[in-house]
Formats: sequence, structure tokens, C-alpha cells
Amino acid sequence: MSDELIELEEEEFTSQLTTPVLKRIGGLLKPHWKWVVGFLLTIALVSGLDAYFTYLNKQIIDQGIMLKDTARVMHIATIYGSFILLQAAAVFTFIYLAGVLGERIQYDLRKMLFNHLQDLSLSYYSQNAVGRLIARVTSDTGRVSDLLTWGVVDSTWAVMNITSSTVFMLIINWRLALLVLTIIPVMMIIAVEFRKRILEQFRISRRANSKITGAYNENFQGTRVVKALGREDENTREFQGLTSTMYHASYRAAWLSALFLPTVQMIAALALGFIVGYGGLQIQSGIMTIGGIQAFVAYLTFMMWPIQDLARVYSEMQHSIASAERIFKLVDTPSEVHDRSDAIEAKTLLGEIEFDGVDFFYEDRKSVLSDFTLKVNPGEMIALVGPTGGGKSTIVNLLCRFYEPSKGVIRINGHDYMDYKLESIHNKIGIVLQTPHLFSGTVRENIRYGNLSADDAQVEEAAKIAGAHDFIVTLEKGYEQNVGESGNLLSVGQKQLISLARAVLARPELFIMDEATSSVDTLTEALIQKGMDALMKGRTSFVIAHRLSTIRRADRILVIENGHIAEQGSHAELLKQRGHYYRLYTQQFRHQLEVAYGVAEEDEKENIESEAVAAD
Repeated sequence: MSDELIELEEEEFTSQLTTPVLKRIGGLLKPHWKWVVGFLLTIALVSGLDAYFTYLNKQIIDQGIMLKDTARVMHIATIYGSFILLQAAAVFTFIYLAGVLGERIQYDLRKMLFNHLQDLSLSYYSQNAVGRLIARVTSDTGRVSDLLTWGVVDSTWAVMNITSSTVFMLIINWRLALLVLTIIPVMMIIAVEFRKRILEQFRISRRANSKITGAYNENFQGTRVVKALGREDENTREFQGLTSTMYHASYRAAWLSALFLPTVQMIAALALGFIVGYGGLQIQSGIMTIGGIQAFVAYLTFMMWPIQDLARVYSEMQHSIASAERIFKLVDTPSEVHDRSDAIEAKTLLGEIEFDGVDFFYEDRKSVLSDFTLKVNPGEMIALVGPTGGGKSTIVNLLCRFYEPSKGVIRINGHDYMDYKLESIHNKIGIVLQTPHLFSGTVRENIRYGNLSADDAQVEEAAKIAGAHDFIVTLEKGYEQNVGESGNLLSVGQKQLISLARAVLARPELFIMDEATSSVDTLTEALIQKGMDALMKGRTSFVIAHRLSTIRRADRILVIENGHIAEQGSHAELLKQRGHYYRLYTQQFRHQLEVAYGVAEEDEKENIESEAVAAD
């Protein structure tokens, strides 16, 4: 899936070597400029020594072997050996510097992205796929890091090899050097064009591969549906179409790759033939030496591979530029919910809470709440019920300031809650969600997540209050038991009890429970209910729930429909009104009553009617 997301985003960004993007990429190197200078100098030294070794080979041939001067040969060989040691040290140094620099840049990028993602509001995550965000922090940062290290290494190496080879060729025979250099632009154009076409075919192949992976996944997971609907033949035809696309693209890429090297080698061979032929004529004239011809052949070989490297680096640079653009786009995304410049600490959330004419809509401008008004007294328990999509979760999300009102004001203790710092609000709110989330680690670590400064005794006391202690001590390692990724080694009920213990340990002033008992059995529900009673005592609480045991005990029940409060009152008061809540109670909860209490439908109707009469 991540490959498909990356590939799609490569299509969205037509990367160009624009000055602003390059400046920002270059800016990533500023904090590490000493490392950059160090590895550029050492790679230049390595490249210069490579070229100088070829020049020494020329001197050995011309001044030693041809003249049969053994002393001269030994002298040059001594110089050669000493410089090889220097080059070995330089190679080690620049590889080490480049590796460290790459890791530092990647560390900086990932830290910058992670910190920014922590600051972004919940709305951003609602509108962006998690896979895309993961690709930013992993694949994109890696590509940019590679561009700024090994991309620079390869391109610097190539440029230095071409430059140093050119310098020594000009020293040996400038006329022949100028003639040889005319083939460089031709080889560069050919290399770039081949790379461009090969890359295009690889992109087609990768897109097809992503679709093939998706087809595998869908068919394996949906095997029963496929067989039930008789879709085998149609799915096979679709799959053959995808594999055919990938095959032809891969075939063309392989064909171009196979053609590329012989083409470059043929041009190089023509150049070598010209050097040997022209150089031979100059030998007869005394202008050129045998060592000089050998050096020219070696320098041309040195130049051929760097030209191919430059073409490869150029192609990879397009991907890296696109990755950098995506990273900078994310970094430049402002958080929709942020602190005002004059925000103050919220000392307490125990006072009155007021929604005053609140409107809210998401990005599609579809209204969720409209002129919503509500006052909640300190310590009051508010239950929110109503049909799906009515706005219940939006109310608590606004209260937690995961979102902010599109219009109107939410006040806490008489102050606009946007006057308070976000962190000071979040630190005083405890939330237990319908789908509990645990982090990889032990039971103790997950509970302590609610208060990192709590000691072991406090952790265990919170677990006892939440009703989680009894099951925890039955685990093989007790509180030190690893819960697995996302808590997958525990049941849903066990995860929910740990989540509740985490909320207890946080000692929140405002407690929110969003369908926390909807996915657990009756016994676990009773344990959670007991923990909730202890947690909500003396605290203002908002509860979204369909379980009768929770709703009945609320101080006030709000029936939310289409972003408005359709009805509000206690359980008995709402049954007496025989309105929206009465219909929800008799229809939506009928099955729950029958399962929980074994009440037949006719008996259930009589029970409900009796409750309503009693309320009257």
C-alpha cells in the first residue's frame, strides 16, 4: 500500500530543480557544514589521486620501462605506494563522513516531521491517509537524505573524475584532449535520454505492481464473497490485464537497459580507436609517447563511468526533489488548532461549561452542529444519545478542543476556552474511547502513560479502582506482561479496563467516555461501570453510550439529532415525555434488554409502559 501511495504522489508532483526547493534542501546541510566540507575535500583528494596514479603509470612507461631505468621505476613506485596509503585513508574518511552526515540529516528530518505531526490538529489526520504520513517520515526522508549524501558523493566523484582526467589530458596533449572532450556532451545526452525512458517504464511497472498487490489482497480477504458471487473468471481477466501491463513495461525497461551499456561502450570504443590511431601518428612525429596513449585510454575510461553515474544521479534527483516537496508541504501545513499568542494556563476545568451558539462543519462544509447551546454544571454527568451522525462525537471533540467551533464560543469557568493553552486543557481531560488503544510495551507502562511520574503503587491502585487489577495479576508476568502491538495480545475488554486505569491514574477534572462499553461482555461492562463510578465522582463527565445502565444514572440525558438538542432531562423525565428518547428507548435498546435480561418482546413493552406510568 505504501508503494502505491508513494507512486501516486510522484505523479502529483512534477519535480523541477526550482531555486526555492533547492535552497531549502541545501538549508538542511547548514547545521552540518563542517561534515560537508570534510567529505567534499576528501572525495576531491581521492579523485585527484586516481587521476595522478594514471599519470604516474605514464611516467613509469615513458621514463622507466621505455628507457630501462630501474631506479626511476622504483622511485615512481615508492611515490605510488605512499599515495595509495593516503588514498585509502581518504576513502575511509569520506565514506565515514558521508554515512554520519546522512544519518544526521535523516534524524533531523524525522524529528522535524514527527514534532510537527504532534502539533497538527485532529482534522488533518481525518483528511489525510495514515499511509501517506508514514511514507513522509520513512521513504521521503530517506530519499532526501540519500540525495544530500550519496547523491552528492556520486555527483562530486563524477565531476571530479571528469575534471581531473581533463586536466591531466590537457597536460599530456592538449590538442588530442580537446578532440576527445567533444564526445562528452554526446555521451551525456545519450545517458540522460536512456535513463529517462528506463525510468518511465519502471514507473509504469511499479504502478502495475501496486495494483497487483491490491488485487491479491482484496481477493484473498474477500475469497468468500468472490466465490459466492461467481466472480472468479472476471477477477482472473482483470488480474491478467494488470500482469500484462507490468510484463510489457518491465520488458521494455530491460530492453532499454540492455541497449544502454553497449551504446555507451560503442561510442567509447570509437573514441579509443581514434585515440590509438591519432596517437600512433603523433608517436611517429615524436609528439606523443606510448605512456601518453595509455594514459589517454585510462582517462577516457575514467570519464565514461562517471557520465553514467551523473545520468543516474539526475534521475534519482527527480524522486528526491519530489520527496523534498512533499516533506516541505507537510512542514508548511499549519495546525488548525493552536495556541493564541496571549494564551494562559487553565488552572481548573471544574467550573461551569457552556456551549454558546456553536456551529461546526468539516471541510466539505456540511453542517454538523448548528446554533448549539448547552450549559453544564460542575460535577454533572451528561449522557449523549441519538442516531449515528447526529453530532454526539463532535460535541466531545470540540470540548476536548481537537477541533474548534466554526462559529460561536465554548466557555469554561466563564472564559473562552481558546484563551487557554491547549496543553493545559488536555492535561485535565481523561478519555476512554470505544476502541481502546494500547502502546507496545508492558501493562504497567500503558497504565503509567496516564501519569508518567506515578510510582508502581499508584499504578496498581489505579488498576484496582478501574477493576483491572484482578485480571492483570492472572497474566503470566502480571503488570510486566507485554501487551503486543496495539494491545493485540489482550482481549477488547482487558484493553478497555487498562485504558480506564490509565484515565484513573491521570486524575482528570473532566471525564469523557465515548461508547466505552459497546464492545464488551456484560461482566466486563460491570467492571468498567464500577471504575467509571469512582472516576466520575466529583467530576464533570460526558458519556456517549447506548447501554441502559450508563444512561439511566446520568444527571441529564441529551438527545442529539441533526446537530441540535431534540430533548433533554433525566431518564424518568424523558420517558414521561414519550418523545424522541422514548422511541429510542423502546426501539434501539429493545434487543439489548432482551439479551441482557431475557425479556420477551411483549413483556418488555409492558416493562417500558410501567416505567413510563411510574414516571407520570
